[in-house]
Parts: sequence; structure tokens; C-alpha cells
Amino acid sequence: MSAAPSRPPQRSVSGWAIGGITFAASMLGLIGIFQIIAGLAAIIDDEFFVQVRNYSFDVDTSAWGWIHLIIGILFLVVCIGLIAGKLWAGMTAIFLAVLSAVANFFFIPYYPFWSLLVIALNVWVIWSLTRPGAIEGEA
Repeated sequence: MSAAPSRPPQRSVSGWAIGGITFAASMLGLIGIFQIIAGLAAIIDDEFFVQVRNYSFDVDTSAWGWIHLIIGILFLVVCIGLIAGKLWAGMTAIFLAVLSAVANFFFIPYYPFWSLLVIALNVWVIWSLTRPGAIEGEA
């Protein structure tokens, strides 16, 4: 008589990790909405953001608008994935938070306070998702 294969014991996820995931998902949704609003503002009204002269990374404000809009939409998709507990969403969220922080760093001359706020929120998301056990979900 053969014994049924035993499963390795499942590690329980700590309350802190679950809280971090929930926080990160909430912040991703909020940052996504912020990015979409900033993107639409730049696309709809080219003169909403101050044009900066002699800036090394001179990009048209409409182009910045499309960058922010696309990042915002991706954030909302990843937010839904994190809420569903998908592993891909955690890894993608970290990548997108880094990408968003870099994009907002280059956007500082156009809208300084807003950009710094979004960078800080991105760093907070990265911190939440890199806590031990935070993104050990199902694939």
C-alpha cells in the first residue's frame, strides 16, 4: 500500500505582509488615478504645465501626457492583479513603480510638488512590496 504524496507545509503569510500588499494595491490604484489625471491634463491643455526653457530633457507636454496616461492605466491593471493575489502583479508593480518614479523625476521641472509626491508614493509602494512574504502569491 503506497502512501499519498505529502505536500510540503505551506508557510502562512504574516499580517504585516498582507497589510503591505493591501496598502501597495491601494496606493497603485491611487497613483494610477493621479497619473491618468496628470496625463489627461497635459493632453487636453498643452499649456496647463509650465514650459521649462533650457531643460536637458525637453519633451513636449503632450508627450508627457501620453507617458503619464499609459503608466496610469498600467498601474490600475496591476492594482487589480495585486488585489487578486497574482505573483506577476507584484513583480510588475515594483517595475512600474520604478519606471513611474524615473518618469516623474524627469517631470519635476514641469510640476515639482506633484512629481515629488508621486515619487514618494512610488517608493512607498516598492517598500511595501519588498517586505518578506509580501509577493509570494500564486503565479
